[in-house]
Formats: sequence, structure tokens, C-alpha cells
Amino acid sequence: MIYLDNAATTKIEEPAFNAMLPFLKEEYGNASAVYELARRSKKAVFEARKNAAALIGAMPSEIFFTSGGTESDNWALCGAYETFRKKNTESAGHIITTAIEHHAILHTAEYLESLGVSVTYLKPDSEGFVRPEQVLEAIRPDTFLVSVMTANNEIGTIEPVREIADAVRGLRKDVLIHTDAVQAFGQIHLDDLSKHVDLLSASSHKLGGPKGVGILFVRDGVKFSPFMRGGMQESGRRAGTENVAGIAGFGEACMLSFAGLDAKISAETALRDRFLAKLSNITGVIVNGAYSEGNFTKRLPGNISVCIKGIEGESALIMLDREGICASSGSACATGAMEPSHVLKAIGRADDEAKGSLRFTLSHHNTEEEIDQAALVITEIVDKLRNGKKHL
Repeated sequence: MIYLDNAATTKIEEPAFNAMLPFLKEEYGNASAVYELARRSKKAVFEARKNAAALIGAMPSEIFFTSGGTESDNWALCGAYETFRKKNTESAGHIITTAIEHHAILHTAEYLESLGVSVTYLKPDSEGFVRPEQVLEAIRPDTFLVSVMTANNEIGTIEPVREIADAVRGLRKDVLIHTDAVQAFGQIHLDDLSKHVDLLSASSHKLGGPKGVGILFVRDGVKFSPFMRGGMQESGRRAGTENVAGIAGFGEACMLSFAGLDAKISAETALRDRFLAKLSNITGVIVNGAYSEGNFTKRLPGNISVCIKGIEGESALIMLDREGICASSGSACATGAMEPSHVLKAIGRADDEAKGSLRFTLSHHNTEEEIDQAALVITEIVDKLRNGKKHL
């Protein structure tokens, strides 16, 4: 098998897996209890909190564990709304986000619209970038939240979140700034991002940790409503017994990413460039996301998103799977959807182009031999599809 779908999920790193094992067996104490067995679980949670905080330059007390990126995104938007409404009973308020966000943001925004919130969906340029000026132009007196993703999960474009946040804060200090950093956390340098944003979402299984664990960063001093109510776990902001084993694995994965980030970025960038050079030999290939001169460095190191004219992406994926190659046609959360990707449509791809989309997301664990083999197989598949020889 050649695994090229790391944006969907990553293979758990061996040290992260090993860090989980004691808390699945002998170290079964509830981190909220007071005896020694429980204190060891509590210590593991605290160490993971420190490791997660280090990746964005935050304090451990600003990190709150969740069940994953989707919960964190939901909490960010709904928590901001509830906080706003406590002070503003006459208005449902206004949110600014982008047309290329993950569905965890878009569907939550739609839910808030059903409650009366006004939402502005900013359209990116043809490479997927949203400019700070666009955000400033959209701000209204009742705006209470701006949510712009750090990097796009489909096309890999890295947004100017710091510049957007600083511009918003320069105009209105009462507007909360959230970023969905699920695809960027542990993949690129974010060590100063906590100094710019108020809220940040991330997920364990995107950087070699287990599934079912995530974080929401809430900057110290930000008044923010809880999402899960019950006990006093997570400083009373997210009730529920902690998933200690998952959190321990997440913390270990964060530590590995922190220590090896430069090497990982270098390896993935080299593989990405090698792969893209080979795919570019196929006629009718359109690269999606940041690609022009000066912008190519502003995309995730392991991300390649292309539209290939004259093929159906879903057919290509089935044929790739038969050859042992794992890839996707966009977000894993949208697999099976008949409509073309909302991200590709937002950057101007026609429906027939978008339906020929393929996304390959690489890992530092991939090899040059795997990349070369995948490129060869894709070339053969495109030829078969274009000549009616798909044999599905």
C-alpha cells in the first residue's frame, strides 16, 4: 500500500501509541480523583497540555481538550455566539468566515444563521487566499467573530491569519478571532500564532496522534461560554471525564512534531515537488491552491491538489485503490458527495474541472520510490480513463 491521504488522517506514530498503552491498562485512574493512581493520569494530561501549547506558543492553561477538530470548531463558533448574546439581547450578531472553510465551520455557521446570526462568507482569490482588507471591509458594528482557517484542507493554501488577526484587532478589539488550524497544527511553524488569535482548533489524528482527541486554544482573558456542561473538568469549560489515553498519545505526537518539525517540512516539501513535477507531465493538469511564483511556499508542505481534464476523480480513486494507492478527491468528510467541492468552486473551477480533482497529501514517512510509483500509476490511469478503458 502507498498511503497518500494524510490530510484525512495520519498513521499513529509508534511513540504516541506506546504513550497510550499504560492508560488503557494499569494506569486507569480518573484524572479528577485525588489518590495516587488518579494523580498519574492527571499528570499525563498536564504534560500533554504543555506539549500542545508549545506548538503555538501558548500557556498550558489556555489549552482545552476536546473530542477533535469538529467539536473544537463547533465550540468556537457557538461559544462566541453565546458569549455575545449574554451582553447583546437585542441583536443576534454577525460572523465573518470564508467560503472555503471545512464543513465543521460552514455547517455550524449555517446553524447559527438559523438562530438569526448574520454570516458573511468571504470569497478567496483563484489560489485560495483571503486578504485582510476583505475582512476589514466586511466588519459591521454587530460583528463578534472572525473565523479564517490557517491552511485549507483541500488545496493546501496557507492563509495570512496573523495579518488578518492584527488588522481586525487594530480596528476592533472586541471582535474574537478564531482559526481552524486542524491541517496546519504540527505541520508548519505556528509557534507565535497564539499571540495573534483568540481561539484555535486542532486535532490529534492529523499529526500522528490517535483519533478522537483535539484541542481548543482559548487565549487567557477571553470571556467564553462552555460547550459541554456537567462536571468541572478542563477548568469547568468542557465537562466530561478526560480521554486520558488519547490525550497522552496526542501529547506525545505534539512533542515529536515540535522536535522534528523542520526535518518533516523539508522531507515533505521535497517529496511534494518531486511528485508535482511528474504529474505536470500529464496533459490537462491544473494545480489548485497556492501555486504562482512567490506563492508556492504558502501551501502545506505535503499537499498536492490537481484537477485533471477528461477524467472523473471518483473513477480514478477506485482504480488507484485497486493498485494499492490511497488518495482522495477532496475532503475526507465529503467523500461520497455528488456535488463538486465547494472549495474548488469558490476558487473558480468549473464543475467539469472540479469533478476531475484528486488530492494527494504526503507524509515524511513516504519515500521517493513510492512517489515515483504513484506518479506512474496515475499516468496510466488517466490514459485509460481518457480512452474509455477504465474497466470498473
